[in-house]
Amino acid sequence: MPGTRHAPHLFLDRRSAGLELAEALVPHAAERPLVLALPRGGVPVAFEVARTLRTELDILLVRRIGAPGYTGLGLGAVIDGADPQFVVNEEVMRQVRPPDGWFETEMQRQLLELEQARRLYCSERPASVGGRCVILVDDGIDTGASVRAALKGLAKAAPERLILAVPVAPREIVADLQPLVDELVCLAMPEPFGSVGRHYADFADTTDQEVADLLMEARGTT
Repeated sequence: MPGTRHAPHLFLDRRSAGLELAEALVPHAAERPLVLALPRGGVPVAFEVARTLRTELDILLVRRIGAPGYTGLGLGAVIDGADPQFVVNEEVMRQVRPPDGWFETEMQRQLLELEQARRLYCSERPASVGGRCVILVDDGIDTGASVRAALKGLAKAAPERLILAVPVAPREIVADLQPLVDELVCLAMPEPFGSVGRHYADFADTTDQEVADLLMEARGTT
């Protein structure tokens, strides 16, 4: 797989991982891609990608919709954007059969929460992805549930090209997500995987303020 290293790798922190990831994505710089980060941990990584590629950075917010009475089941997700998208797990919907109107009401509630979260991080309207090369960036992947929902939502918004780029992820999850994108760049797929944080020397939580500061800085340099 192009852009992939198979040997275990330890990243110093998210910013340094972003610099390494950016090197693998430099061939896309001429396309002026839209770099979308999954907050909060994906933002420092995506910041370095967008800065290296000299292109636009935005966040992509995803809110999971849990099944009523079944906290471990996900009925779907709401994906932020200029044209917000909804992803539905039809199999779980058939199993749970929520009351009429419940899912629609919950979607609207989660959409309001997305809008509140975006105001917390930045005052900018979400960037439009239609017809653009879009690079979705996170600091790593564990189960892939949020990334999978994000990719499905982005695909519905009709980007010209959709790329997933992460520093580290389990090999089986990478294979599972591959069909959802035009290109997948993963720098390391260590075995055994453990967790994303295990592969960073510094994996301290990214704060809301750090996210807001990085987004503001990125807007000032593009």
